[in-house]
Amino acid sequence: MEGGRRAWVLALGWLVAAALAVTIGVVAVTTVGASLRDRGPLGGEVAVDGAGQDQQGSQPVEVDPGAERIERTIRDEFGEFDVACQGLYAIGLDARPDEAAGWRVVSYEDELDDDIDAVFANRGRSIEIEVYCNRGEPTVGDLERNTLPDAG
Repeated sequence: MEGGRRAWVLALGWLVAAALAVTIGVVAVTTVGASLRDRGPLGGEVAVDGAGQDQQGSQPVEVDPGAERIERTIRDEFGEFDVACQGLYAIGLDARPDEAAGWRVVSYEDELDDDIDAVFANRGRSIEIEVYCNRGEPTVGDLERNTLPDAG
């Protein structure tokens, strides 16, 4: 019985170690990946609310007043998404779905941020677009097309 018990303890120890290693790996990859892509909250470490304040309320987000404001309209089958960049910061100006083709706006960010998103839907499909500022120019960082599960 002693040998069987030892095998169970070793197996349990191995499972705990494997679970811990996977958890540490996922956290490390997520953290390093976000910083390599320069994604995430403004300043890299402080979440910013819509009023341009970090969650502690200590530091407002300020756009460089000398930075040129560059606007761009991104067009695709969903319709149009108007965005602007001023320096490093992006803002969603307007989202206009192609209603004639059945598209609607689910959501879009209209507040100052390092990257902004808009989601458009049409029946069983959705398109999520992410825009960031690359040297002051609005740039599509990600365009994700999804098939939605059946509603019925």
